[in-house]
Amino acid sequence: MPSSVAELEAQALQLAPEERAYLADRLMASLSSDDAVEEEWFVEALRRLDELESGAVLAAPVEDAIARARIAIK
Repeated sequence: MPSSVAELEAQALQLAPEERAYLADRLMASLSSDDAVEEEWFVEALRRLDELESGAVLAAPVEDAIARARIAIK
């Protein structure tokens, strides 16, 4: 078991991107105890998935999305 948050972070960063996303989701979910908020996020996720699957929107590579987000917060 990791003895510090830094060690845990180092281990987490070695996971595959999909595993890191899953872990991040689980950690974020553990911070919220509001079932109504969780339900709204679930509905939103399904709406976005439907848009992707129908071709109404195109997915952007995660690297591009992160770069755009970093630019937006500067």
